[in-house]
Amino acid sequence: MQARTPNANSIEFNCGGFETLSEALDYAATGVTGLNFYSVRGELEYVLTYAELQARATEMAARLSTETEPGDLIGLIAETSPDFAIMFFACQYAGVLPVPVSVPVTLGSNEFYKDQLKRICETANLHCLLAPKSILSVAQDALEHTQIQVGNLDGSDLSRETSPLRPFAADGMCYIQFSSGSTSSPKGIVGSQKSVTTNCRAIQLGLEARAGDRISSWLPLYHDMGLIGQFLAPMMAQLSVDYIDSKSFARRPSTWLKLISENKATHSYSPSFGYEISAKRWRGGELDLSSWRVAGIGGDMVREEALKKFADVFREHGFCEKAFVPSYGLAEATVAVSFSPLRTGFQVDVINSDIMRSQQKAVPADTSTEDRNRRALIACGQAIPGHEMKICDDDGNEVEERVVGRIMFRGDSVSPGILDRDAGILPLTDKDGWLDTGDLGYWLNGQLVITGRHKDLILWNGRNIWPQDIEWTAEHAGGRHIPKSAAFKLSDDDGNGHIYLLAECKARRPEQREELMSEITANVRQTVGAPIEVIFVPTRSLIMTSSGKLSRMRTRQKFISGAFELEHANSELV
Repeated sequence: MQARTPNANSIEFNCGGFETLSEALDYAATGVTGLNFYSVRGELEYVLTYAELQARATEMAARLSTETEPGDLIGLIAETSPDFAIMFFACQYAGVLPVPVSVPVTLGSNEFYKDQLKRICETANLHCLLAPKSILSVAQDALEHTQIQVGNLDGSDLSRETSPLRPFAADGMCYIQFSSGSTSSPKGIVGSQKSVTTNCRAIQLGLEARAGDRISSWLPLYHDMGLIGQFLAPMMAQLSVDYIDSKSFARRPSTWLKLISENKATHSYSPSFGYEISAKRWRGGELDLSSWRVAGIGGDMVREEALKKFADVFREHGFCEKAFVPSYGLAEATVAVSFSPLRTGFQVDVINSDIMRSQQKAVPADTSTEDRNRRALIACGQAIPGHEMKICDDDGNEVEERVVGRIMFRGDSVSPGILDRDAGILPLTDKDGWLDTGDLGYWLNGQLVITGRHKDLILWNGRNIWPQDIEWTAEHAGGRHIPKSAAFKLSDDDGNGHIYLLAECKARRPEQREELMSEITANVRQTVGAPIEVIFVPTRSLIMTSSGKLSRMRTRQKFISGAFELEHANSELV
């Protein structure tokens, strides 16, 4: 049986001295590190050294070049596998743009996934889509009435003829990444060689990567931290990586921790919910997490309770709470925007949410603040090395400390733009290079604190209501019976607005559900001071992104389309 790739390399550590991904892989291939793929129980299934990755990717690229033109777009269904890694880099060497797309949540009939896949493929005007054999029929069914050909991700359908390689130059493109929030109009975000290599370099510097480090990851490879932070950035630093896929993590989160322990991983990232379920499902056993230097949190708003619970459970197994690194990022900035300071843990700011809703100011809670108006937010640090960040009001003026405003970001990591099949690439920045992230936040002692998405804000009688306030209140009132919820506003035919809360409910007895409904309705009304309609839906029916973040936009669209099975609702608006 092949051994996993080592932590120590045989070549000199080179942190970010590359202008293209293919140049970086050419160097990594001269060493002995690489990628390791594990089963749900942590058995090593496949080892792909960077040397083998480079050899197989260039061989595949020579075949790919015979069937494509430079700049063609190739869809890749991004299962966590050697085939995806090889084909992604084959595209780099062939000068064609990979378009990673997600795998379906379940196999078989999945109409929502098929519809989304079709929309993405048509928006991108793909040359072809390559899918793993296990879901080839799903992809073929989705694209049945299009002109887009579907082939095997392992390249077995490609011609055996070869053509010269034509790798992207430093000023070339790199990939197209479709936003996890995409709905009826998928948004293809362009990654260039410059934006990607710059962001990878900033990740390495910001997280203090060094020779001998090792990555452990369960994040999906089709976008954001999974693709950039746990695949491309480690390769650019010649670091070994251990993978389990997202479904395996959901079934046995302890495998993630087992790999960190056994292989002495130093860096690993997860949304808050990953830490939460790891602690919740831990049943004890041998574990040594003392090597874990950077326990990153990203993908959603960081939750204090989840991190504290994880630290409490795994402290006896060598985990240090100061390893936590709350972070902020988005696809339009490649991925990373800010990291909190290393070796300091997380900084909590408990504010008065009632004042924030009415005055757009993050005023610290005090002894007179009612519990329902106490909201704990976590600082996410400063801009990544070589980049700038500012917070502005709606008129573009920078705001003072603790004033909520729009988060703006500038630097070479910013995407060149959005892919438009008719107009080409549409820029994302203003004339001065600033990207409006669409997120809201405030400054706290020089660190960024995220409060939510601007587009998710609910305007009610002149007040801004954060949907998180509604959701957190409902989940607190419902306890273990309400694992997730989503709040949003809709307008009826007469233009009247209504606030809806869709809450996943585990309770089954009718009287228990009635009691929960009343409790949630009363608590939310008291907290935000606005009428809401509470609707119970089945567990696991709210739409989450691959990184575990609630997609309010897609959940709202699903509700409008009538696709939810509505189990219980309050009979009238509160």
